[in-house]
Amino acid sequence: MSFEYTAMVQLKEFFLTDEALGTFLPIALYWIYSGLYYLLQPLDGYRMHTVNEEKMKNLVSRSTVVKGVLLQQLVQAVVALLLFTVTGQAEESDITLQPSLMVQGRQFVIAMLVMDTWQYFIHRFMHHNKFLYRTVHSQHHKLIVPYAFGALYNHPVEGLLLDTVGGAMSFLFSGMTPRTSIFFFSFATIKTVDDHCGLWLPGNPFHIFFQNNTAYHDIHHQLYGTKYNYSQPFFVMWDKILGTYMPYTLLKRPDGGFEARPAKKRVEFGILLFLSCRYIFVHCICYQPWQVIHVLNCQAKHYFFSFSL
Repeated sequence: MSFEYTAMVQLKEFFLTDEALGTFLPIALYWIYSGLYYLLQPLDGYRMHTVNEEKMKNLVSRSTVVKGVLLQQLVQAVVALLLFTVTGQAEESDITLQPSLMVQGRQFVIAMLVMDTWQYFIHRFMHHNKFLYRTVHSQHHKLIVPYAFGALYNHPVEGLLLDTVGGAMSFLFSGMTPRTSIFFFSFATIKTVDDHCGLWLPGNPFHIFFQNNTAYHDIHHQLYGTKYNYSQPFFVMWDKILGTYMPYTLLKRPDGGFEARPAKKRVEFGILLFLSCRYIFVHCICYQPWQVIHVLNCQAKHYFFSFSL
């Protein structure tokens, strides 16, 4: 048996392992799914922005975007393989028993919550820290008009912190097996691409079942929305809890297509309850009850006016 044949067999066996599929299948799906959206771009009646807007507003060429995404995916692949090796999953996957579907479902939800939490706070910090925004995160916002294969166009540092570390934490905290991670990371990748696709297609399940969708994230990419809608890629809970939620109204453009416009913000009951409890806890020992009520009333009015557009 020749060395070349043995090497080919070993390489084939490697790419069929759970670790390899969990690493490389999401990358393949990224380009396949974004490629489908690329073919659908001529559907002007469903675009969030016109072709002219994309050409005029975006500050980076498509070839540069492709190179940037490939670099990030290379880093992700290396980190993923190292993670499987360090955690011992690479040697044990052949004998690891898959948990029940109920357990896998719970792990899936935990991983989604961990990823959302990590990405929200890192993403928000990158917007509020002027140095990080100017030198790192602004690269992603060169795409004011997002498109599918630009979803992972980030500065390498951001790609490492936001996506790669976030994915690793989701994997570790959820306790999922490499086989379960194949489905989770594939789903997260497809969802991220869809959020940046720039098309509002009828019947899209991501638009039906997720508030965090193409239009929601499009608001964040506009100049007026950069301080809002940080949540990604699944839920909007942190935006609502911490007051960075900007709802939108989806309108039909006269010349075809759709436009997401900021809607007047509604004060969420949960946020007001949180603010009230926090204020009472901190200040009630310093003021008379009537003073606490008066200040809470003023805070509620301030909240209405500060976050109305």
